[in-house]
Amino acid sequence: MAVNAKKIVVFALVVFAMYVIITDPAKAADYVQIAFEGISDAAGAIGDFMTWVVDGAKN
Repeated sequence: MAVNAKKIVVFALVVFAMYVIITDPAKAADYVQIAFEGISDAAGAIGDFMTWVVDGAKN
């Protein structure tokens, strides 16, 4: 049952993404840019955390 629900959710997200891309490509590009900025910020934060841990977790 959960597999079917997962397939439906993925399908709905794909359809929504296609709709946004087709109807407003500029807005879709903004969404992609925001997503990549978020991923970049998260990776930077993880790097800072790992550096802090390797340095002995000192303030």
